[in-house]
Amino acid sequence: MRFPRSFLLVSLVVLTWSADSQPFNYDESKVPKYKLPDPLLMESGESVKTVAQWRTQRRPELLELFKTHVYGRDPGRPKDMTFFTLEQRHGVLNGLANRRQVEVRFAGRRDGPRMTILIYTPAKAKGPVPTFLGLNFRGNHTIHDDAAILLPHSWVRGRTPGETVNNRATEKGRGKAKNRWAVEMILKRGYGLAIIYYGDIDPDFDDGFKNGVHALYPKPKPDGWGSIATWAWGLSRALDYLETNKTVDHRRVAVIGHSRLGKTALWAGANDERFALVISNNSGCGGAALSRRAFGETVKRINTSFPHWFCDNFTKYNDNESACPVDQHLLVALSAPRPVYIASATQDRWADPHGEFLAAKYAAPVYSLLGAGNFPADKQPPPDQPVVGAMGYHLRTGKHDVTDYDWARYLDFADQHLGK
Repeated sequence: MRFPRSFLLVSLVVLTWSADSQPFNYDESKVPKYKLPDPLLMESGESVKTVAQWRTQRRPELLELFKTHVYGRDPGRPKDMTFFTLEQRHGVLNGLANRRQVEVRFAGRRDGPRMTILIYTPAKAKGPVPTFLGLNFRGNHTIHDDAAILLPHSWVRGRTPGETVNNRATEKGRGKAKNRWAVEMILKRGYGLAIIYYGDIDPDFDDGFKNGVHALYPKPKPDGWGSIATWAWGLSRALDYLETNKTVDHRRVAVIGHSRLGKTALWAGANDERFALVISNNSGCGGAALSRRAFGETVKRINTSFPHWFCDNFTKYNDNESACPVDQHLLVALSAPRPVYIASATQDRWADPHGEFLAAKYAAPVYSLLGAGNFPADKQPPPDQPVVGAMGYHLRTGKHDVTDYDWARYLDFADQHLGK
């Protein structure tokens, strides 16, 4: 049963206080003994030995397990969804980019739930470009100083649902998160960037699933979509639009996310095979980190503080991780053979960097079976020394964040796998 909680639960202050003051484990010697589910062993006990078995049996089986026990199932593409171009202009950002802002109307109406996609593509591109698609935390206008980026129309942190948008107060946030998005670097490397404010899709607090796109659907059942699955669903709806946009090569879209939105990117990539490349930045528990390690943030901690993120069934595994039929290496494996990049940070122990690395390592047998190659590391590499193959991984020096160093690695990885 869900109980409404204040949106303040999602504030970084509460997250930091809880992480610093509670007795969570940061000692490798105290990680419990655990046994991971074999990615190539089906529920029937039969081993997966062929690509066909993976594609037609084991992959659908794992996807269903994650839907039932962790993220929940979504309703698919809305039949009445429409796209509306709000603004487009060529030669912006000192001639570097073309800009388009598009509204996705989930019920086909402007007075219903909707999200705004901000799209930058290189101005000198001679055809459709590979593009990074991601969600941001505080509004599209925060990712760059560009004064033409539209302000969010929906809930933002610090605002209660239904509260009138204060454009003057919101305007103060313009460009505040530009250090996380490396817009000019992305464009100069020949890629596009499509970005959406995650609050347009679903507000990030436990509201009983009454706001955002949930207003269009019945309250989720115990295996119904939590907010992470809802945000991932929104990324798929953005890809629906990008398939109609001739400036973006929809066959070469990389889905990317940081922190809780890194969890979202991994689930989006697993659930929607149209994404050509998947990037998880510091995603931690419920993302790339192995739950069975119970290192840093745990399943119980995340379900207690953020009860809206996962499906209700996931609470069965509070202090009971080994009973869950899946773990996060299987989530990574669901993107195979498509390339996946996982990044950690040395000071982000809450997200369990070693557990994030191990998820890639133990997903490797699936990549090998599908002919994508092996993961090129048996042990976690030292800081700032990436390892790259069909899967990529790095441990960046620093804190829980997205930096230019991270983006440079992601762009190199995209060059290798998507090309330009």
